Amino acid sequence: MATITRSKLAKDVRDEFGFTTAQSTRLVDAIFDEICESLIRGEEVKFAGFGTFKILDKSARVARNPKTGETAIVSARRVAAFRPSNEFRERVSKK
Repeated sequence: MATITRSKLAKDVRDEFGFTTAQSTRLVDAIFDEICESLIRGEEVKFAGFGTFKILDKSARVARNPKTGETAIVSARRVAAFRPSNEFRERVSKK
């Protein structure tokens, strides 16, 4: 199983559209930067046929270390979440 990296995506964009390596790398980086900035602003990022990225605010909670049984407080935090579209789910479940 292969891992998809930014450089692999940039190479695929270069090969598919005939950009230079530098151009395709800047394009891929710009897309990821825009996704991150949109999420930081609290906006959802939707890709039709793929899914939606959004930020969730998690409340503080008490957790337990399963190995030691010791309890600890997990502070409130913001986390990125992804919800796949129905089309994405169908495509993945066919494989």
